[in-house]
Amino acid sequence: MSITGAVKRLLVGRKLASKQLGETLLPKRIALPVFASDALSSVAYAPDEILLTLSMAGVVGFAYSWPIAVAVAFVMLIVVLSYRQNVHAYPSGGGDYEVATVNFGPTAGLTVASALLVDYVLTVAVSTSSGVQNAKALLPWVNGHEGLVAAGLILLLMAMNLRGVRESGTVFAIPTYGFMIAVLGMTGWGLVRIFVFGDNLEAPSKHLEVIGSAVYDPFVGFAMIALLARAFSSGCAALTGIEAISNGVPAFRKPKSRNAATTLTLLASVAVSMLGGIILLANLTGLKLVDPDGHSHFVSNGKVVHVDVGTAMGQLAHTVFDNFAPGLYFVIIVTFIILFLAANTAFNGFPVLGSILAKDGYLPKALYTRGDRLAYSNGILLLAAAAIGLVLAFNASVTALINLYVVGVFVSFTVSQAGMLRHWTRHLATETDPRVRRQMKQSRIVNAIGLSCTGIVLCIVLAVKFLLGAWIAILAMAVLFVMMRSIHTHYRKVEAEIAVGQGERNVLPSRVRAVIVVSGINKPTVRAVNFAKATRPSSIEAVTVSVDPDETKELLDEWHAEDLGVPLRVIDSPYREVTSPVLNFVKEVRSDNPRDVVCVYIPEYVVGHWWEQVLHNQTALILKARLNFMAGVMVTSVPYLLASSRYAIDRAKRDNPAAWRRPGTGSVRSGQHMRSE
Repeated sequence: MSITGAVKRLLVGRKLASKQLGETLLPKRIALPVFASDALSSVAYAPDEILLTLSMAGVVGFAYSWPIAVAVAFVMLIVVLSYRQNVHAYPSGGGDYEVATVNFGPTAGLTVASALLVDYVLTVAVSTSSGVQNAKALLPWVNGHEGLVAAGLILLLMAMNLRGVRESGTVFAIPTYGFMIAVLGMTGWGLVRIFVFGDNLEAPSKHLEVIGSAVYDPFVGFAMIALLARAFSSGCAALTGIEAISNGVPAFRKPKSRNAATTLTLLASVAVSMLGGIILLANLTGLKLVDPDGHSHFVSNGKVVHVDVGTAMGQLAHTVFDNFAPGLYFVIIVTFIILFLAANTAFNGFPVLGSILAKDGYLPKALYTRGDRLAYSNGILLLAAAAIGLVLAFNASVTALINLYVVGVFVSFTVSQAGMLRHWTRHLATETDPRVRRQMKQSRIVNAIGLSCTGIVLCIVLAVKFLLGAWIAILAMAVLFVMMRSIHTHYRKVEAEIAVGQGERNVLPSRVRAVIVVSGINKPTVRAVNFAKATRPSSIEAVTVSVDPDETKELLDEWHAEDLGVPLRVIDSPYREVTSPVLNFVKEVRSDNPRDVVCVYIPEYVVGHWWEQVLHNQTALILKARLNFMAGVMVTSVPYLLASSRYAIDRAKRDNPAAWRRPGTGSVRSGQHMRSE
């Protein structure tokens, strides 16, 4: 095995046959951390975003944190209930894209697809950036290198996902479940200490005062509405990742739809419990955060102070586990890890959606194929490249990236719910079974409520975040939409162009004229002549380009002496070009015989080392590239194996020995080196 092959096997693992696809399907216990890590991890920063936004109103703003958390939890439950209908109605894995396409047409489907693709990229960028920002507390050397560290983490996630969804899911399950245990355990223990043992738990920031922004100083009227709307839209980051389960239904074990729906329910239950618990503890312990970019500040003894109190999770961990250091470190460590791994949800959703779009002709066909480990490798690589570009461009700044976030997912939520309404209405028009009709009407009511909630949230997000950076995400969606439409148009044009017409099936060329390109009398040339003669063409002729008259005369003398049975035509080249005279000659043959096919035979060396490619075949490569653009011309490469080619054959046999054991004719197929003539 070559070095590159060995490295690939080390990173990716052994190849899996297509029939082993069932081995990669996920049980619910693995599916939950695989598809829900993004939504669950948002609990680590969604409360922060709510509190940071409310800090702009001063201390009074924090009193509204729990109503906003309740509103976010309500929307999450409604969206999850709605998506349970989706996974049953559309279990193929198309998710929101399929729902929109089937019910509203390809334009709506592409709108949803472009929104989801952008959101998946942002999910990876925001999650890794958030993890890096949190890691600075324990790893000071990260400061100033956030973008590079985030890019490295994305590369690590890419490598893990290239090994396959089941293996990556098994790896991610431990920290995801660890995070769930940490947050729920911290919340439960904190409430027990407060309400059972009567402990007076105080967050490190409790005794600090907060001065808000002058814009929201009179926290009444429009200012209050605007700030609460902004805080709500920031908290809705907790809903990202829910749609990934509907896109990933094919990855579940049978019964796929039921298992996916159960996983959705588990996700909602855990996420709502964690979000509500953190906000409740934050209120009970007097936890405060400030956003200097939003012009809110801490005040102590009447003076503005710059104190790094840490994140909400960090403060609560210090407060609840003030007398139990292992609990503190456990919460902090698993929080760091889950933020890094949250991007895994996108690494499962993006490639699947990309493969569906590629199958429909909206993305390059290369995204449709599975890799060695039955994962959509090209989609994983594309996602990693786009996310790395983002984190490097924004230097892993969560503040800058978060404003681009959420828009795409709520576009897909809203269009999907509208599509489900049309789905149930269409099926009710033909369904006669009373029991089934009753179930459909109930599902339609659920989706109608979901549409109302997601539509309102989308309007709020667009109104609040557009000028803060959401316009970049919308622009990216528009660019993707246009690009996918263009790709689809191209594929349709090519299909129409290459389609076989009724009168074209039995149209044969009148003659086949063979032209052999000759540079000298040698074994490759002799082999090319013999191959051309073996095809029994209507006419056969060798051509050579005269650059040096003396060399040309010597070649002619040798050609006649060998008596190969093929005439040799000499083409003058006053400007010492080789390719242009040959091209002009072939063009003349075609012009004089428009109904004939011209087959050009080009001797070509087969070498064993990459550097030998630079030394050989340059003229042949240029000539082939130009001839491919001539109508009615076929190009036949006549390979001649140099002695060094045995190294390439040996490498190929080591990389894929089974392919070289297959029966067939010819010494190359049997794995034997072709001898020179």
